[in-house]
Amino acid sequence: MITVHHLNQSRSKRVLWLLEELNMPYQLVKHQRDEQTHLAPESLRLIHPLAKAPVIVDGELTLCESGAVMEYILNQDSQHRLRPGLEASSYYHYLEWLHFAEGSLGLPVLTRLFMGMETRDQQQPMDGYIAKELALDFSYIESRLSANPYFSGVEFSAADIMMTIMLEIASTMDLLTEYPKTLAFLQTMQQRPAYQRAASQG
Repeated sequence: MITVHHLNQSRSKRVLWLLEELNMPYQLVKHQRDEQTHLAPESLRLIHPLAKAPVIVDGELTLCESGAVMEYILNQDSQHRLRPGLEASSYYHYLEWLHFAEGSLGLPVLTRLFMGMETRDQQQPMDGYIAKELALDFSYIESRLSANPYFSGVEFSAADIMMTIMLEIASTMDLLTEYPKTLAFLQTMQQRPAYQRAASQG
């Protein structure tokens, strides 16, 4: 059975969500951030040297990084769900968005989040670059969701799980107000029973 080391207020929620969608049994170990520093606790570092979540343990395998963890879990599913087959025309769209979440979108969204934690009285050179990247990324996302109900096409997939968690972070900073299709997609994802079960874990 897969053990998920889950950190509160982290992107590891997407792994719990995937497991819930697949109805795959797992053991959950919760780690709590330090209330003062907001950093991960030493208990997580004992599991993986990066002290980041998600981390899964399955037998002798200990694995970090969301995308890799998601792919590993999908590979354990004998019914081959939530991922288009390699021969499907949607497969590479799926792959693009699976990596887009932590790649092209993750950098500007998380940079904006961290910049918002600073006390600043004037614009910095990075502000313009981040604003440009966010506008470009969200316009691309809006265009995709205007043409398709899901990121890989017409069927829900693990790419939607990856993207939703990053879109949630963006939404907390009011970055989606100009993108109605993206907001509607996020709200639809948050209504899925498996998402709600994962979210209830903290």
